[in-house]
Parts: sequence; structure tokens; C-alpha cells
Amino acid sequence: MADNRRTPELLAPAGDMERLKMAVLYGADAVYLAGTDFGMRAFAGNFPAEALPEAVAFAHSHGVRVHCTVNTMPRNDEAARLPEHLERLEEAGVDAVILADLGAFRLAERCAPHVARHVSTQAGVTNYETARAWHDQGASRVILARELSLEEIREIRDKTPGSLEIEAFVHGAMCVSYSGRCLLSNYMTGRDASRGACAQPCRYRYALMEEKRPGEYFPIAEDEVGSYILNSRDMCMIDHLEDLLVLDSLKIEGRAKSAYYAAIVTAAYRHCLDAVLAGRPVDPVWRDEVEHVSHRPYATGFYYGPPGQYYENSRYIREWQVAALVTRCDEAGNAVLSLRNKFRTGDTVELVGPDLRPFSMEVPVLEDAEGQVLEEVRTPQMVFRMKLPRQVPAYTLVRRAVELSAKD
Repeated sequence: MADNRRTPELLAPAGDMERLKMAVLYGADAVYLAGTDFGMRAFAGNFPAEALPEAVAFAHSHGVRVHCTVNTMPRNDEAARLPEHLERLEEAGVDAVILADLGAFRLAERCAPHVARHVSTQAGVTNYETARAWHDQGASRVILARELSLEEIREIRDKTPGSLEIEAFVHGAMCVSYSGRCLLSNYMTGRDASRGACAQPCRYRYALMEEKRPGEYFPIAEDEVGSYILNSRDMCMIDHLEDLLVLDSLKIEGRAKSAYYAAIVTAAYRHCLDAVLAGRPVDPVWRDEVEHVSHRPYATGFYYGPPGQYYENSRYIREWQVAALVTRCDEAGNAVLSLRNKFRTGDTVELVGPDLRPFSMEVPVLEDAEGQVLEEVRTPQMVFRMKLPRQVPAYTLVRRAVELSAKD
């Protein structure tokens, strides 16, 4: 087998402008986002047409590429609007469009000729012949189906042109349906999963109701805890980055997740990937950062074989809460912050920022914008001041340990 070791791009989610800034500042090589149409996360916030040029300009000013999802399966009325949308993306300067529909792929060639075309995971690329076929049609990259093992990915890499880039998801939520193609949401809520509006009914808790006993619910149980038919864990490959160097792009799922999530997970993978590429030991502080965001129990997806049924609680683990965001800080550590969740003098908090190793401190005296002493800050978005032990960069996050995990 040829040595196909690559230096992969770290690709982070950007659901809106705040999340884009966090992903960029915390270490992404590229971000992926969507306009208000044609993306697979209709409720992520997304970017209206007038905001796209600003988003692209901010990313490009930091040397970060922008990929735009156009990966829904459009109906006739949507297909009629697609050329105008693709032309706007070209004008905005996006670097690549992510496509699943063959018609949309062809339209992009005509309407956005200077934009690279990437084939979405929604297209279900699971073998080297399909990858070659898309490359022959003009694709510069394929984003592989999540159901592939590492061995299968290596074979695809070996049997496709070196000019074809290969991307795969390495972190985030995993759909229980094959390559995300599911009709459950359509059937139960009328929201089309293939056009970005999935209601995630696989996350619901179900019971049986008998026809002649309306309102009387009977639990569906495999054991004393419940049923696991649609149980799902989150993917996390941060401990296996050496194995992933066969890929050209490592993709973090999460356009619908918070700005805090975008920042922390991007920073964790950035520092761990840089260590692996340089042949250095991974700093456990950065590896531990993926435990500081809301997540389900972690697993390695299909990389090392089918993951099998998970017979434990797969509710979200939430053990940290963002308290504030540093907007500026001078050399003496005098910081101005914007509040996100209340905290008070004497609390223990952690700070983590762009290229700033996490550290903890006890909250000192707090002051409002006019210099009045406060014991507690409570009003979201309020501006206040706090003395830090050293200078930190803007967009540093202040967080504290709070148990917010869902209970049965």
C-alpha cells in the first residue's frame, strides 16, 4: 500500500457569524456554512445573502477557506431558484460548494465556475468507483459516507486520483439513518430531512398506545431502563488522529451547535492535530477539551468496524456553562467582558481562548461599566469588568462547572 499520509485541513462548522468567528479564531483551516436556502441545517441560523460577503471576507482575512452547503435534494420550485443562489455564492467569493444532487452539481459548474465542487456525504459515496466517477464529472473533493471503516477509506484513497481530495466526519452527532437519508421526520412532522428540516424524531422517547385505550401509554422496554432501538452516541476521533492522516479534510459536525461548541472543539482538534503532525505528544489538557462541551457518550463511529447497539443512557452530558466572553483585555489583565450566564465574586471559573491554554481562577471583585462594585453579574449581555491574572486575547471564554445533564 502506498504511503498516503496527508496534512489534513481542519474543517469546522459555522452556523452563523458568531460561530464563524469562533471557529476561525480558535484554529480552523476552513469553515462550512449555508445560506438561508439549500443547506441541510435549516434551523442553524445560517447566512442571508447580504451577510455572506462579510463572512467570507472575515474568514479570508485570517487565511481560512469557506465552503457553502448546497446539499439538499431540491424540488422543482427550489431548482428554479438555485442558479441565482449559486451566482450569489460565486460573487461572495466562497471557495467551495458542497453538493449532493446531480442537477445542482451541474448547475454549479455553469453558475459558479470559479468555485470548487465538493460532493456531500448525503450522496453516499462508499466506494472508489463512485469517487472516481464524481471526480470525472469535475468534483475536486468527495465527503465520504459515515458508514465506512478506516480500511475502506484507505482503499478508496489508494484507488482514486491523488488530485481528488477526501473528506470525512471525525467528530459530532451521528444519524441513526444511512448517510442521513431518513423519512421518519417527513412522516411524523412533515419536515423534510433531505431538505434541511429534520425534526430528529429518532431522539424522541416512545411508548405504545392501544387503539381502545387512548391516553394510556405502555412503555417500550428492553430492560428496566428502557429501549435502545434508536440510541445514538457522538463520534469522537481525537484519540486516533494518526490514523486519519490518510484524509485531506477532517470535518467537525455541528452547524446547529453553539458558538462555545464551535470554539472549544475546534481548538481541541487544532492543538492535538498540530502535535500529531509535529511528532509531539498530545497535551492532555487539549484532548480533555472535548469533554467540556455538551455531548452524548463518545464513540469512534464506523472507523474500526460497526459500532453495534449501545445499551446505556445516551442523553447529553452537560457539565460546563459559558459565563462570559472577553471583549478586550490590556497588558495588566484589566478585562472588559460581556455576560452570558450569571456568576459571582468567589466562584471558580476557567478561561480558554484563541491559542490560550485553559487556566482556572477565583473570581475577584467585579465592576459594572461605570466602575461600581458588583457581587454578582446577572443580566445577559451586560458589560462588566474583571481583573485577570494576565492578558488574554479577545474572544476568550469564561466558563464554570455546572451540572446541566438531562436526568431520566
